[in-house]
Amino acid sequence: MTPPAPASDGNTPLSPEELADLIPSLATKEELNEWERENILQAREWSIGDRTSPKDMVSGEYVRKLHLKMFDQTWNWAGQYRRTDKNIGIPFHEIRESLAALLGDARYWIENRTFSPDGTAVRLHYRLVAIHPFPNGNGRHARLMADVLVLKLGRPAFTWGSTNLIKRGESRARYLEVIRTADNGDLQPLLAFARS
Repeated sequence: MTPPAPASDGNTPLSPEELADLIPSLATKEELNEWERENILQAREWSIGDRTSPKDMVSGEYVRKLHLKMFDQTWNWAGQYRRTDKNIGIPFHEIRESLAALLGDARYWIENRTFSPDGTAVRLHYRLVAIHPFPNGNGRHARLMADVLVLKLGRPAFTWGSTNLIKRGESRARYLEVIRTADNGDLQPLLAFARS
């Protein structure tokens, strides 16, 4: 298979070992994207119909289960935290501790209504992306986590620019730009983008 796009494009590069864990026999990046898209659509349907409460979905078990459902037909490492450092995210040995802190914060936000449903879900999304717990699929996973959480909190799912954020283009560039703005402490552009 053709290797994923360069890291400068906002993609997380996979190691040769991670690439070797591809389940289907695919020849191109486009075939991989389509295969993953179908796998993710099935996971989206499952997650929206799942009866897990908002408070219970912000758990390490649910985070891993959702990633597994999103990529279980694509990658053998689906649902498993990464074991190598990447060009983005925290060092891999800090994932469990950082994720536990985020999920504890998210439970607190939900229980105490610290933020609006949108604010809670976008903060969860942003910090999941920053941690980057999995070898790949972190942005898609974080967006689906945010969508499911905001739905369970009584709001419509986000639109995330109303376009495909996987392909290079203006919307993906804008998404990466608002993530970088959030890196500097301003979440408003990310909140606005999530609803655009």
